[in-house]
Amino acid sequence: MSTHVLDTMHGCPAAGMVVELHTTQGDQATLVKRFTLNSDGRNPDGLLYDHTNLKTGTYRLVFDVKGYFAARGVPLPEPNFLNRVALDFGVAHADQHYHVPLLVSPWSYSTYRGS
Repeated sequence: MSTHVLDTMHGCPAAGMVVELHTTQGDQATLVKRFTLNSDGRNPDGLLYDHTNLKTGTYRLVFDVKGYFAARGVPLPEPNFLNRVALDFGVAHADQHYHVPLLVSPWSYSTYRGS
């Protein structure tokens, strides 16, 4: 499992964005790992899980969008439009790679299952 964030406002990787990975079960979320994206906008340790320890189930990635854009000096309204973006997704096949990218600006975001 991996992630990659692109800042569509500035046309660059979202270096320095803080991200959390949680496992979820119903309404309960358990923090697995908190990390800061590297200069390429990727999780610095590479895979969050690989095929030997990824389990089927549900997960949540939480991206600190407000903190990232505020740190870049982007003037944000108060309250801002996006604060933290939470992506809930399922892993049905633990033997496959799940890449979860995020394209983000202070006003919008998009995601998909990457390769």
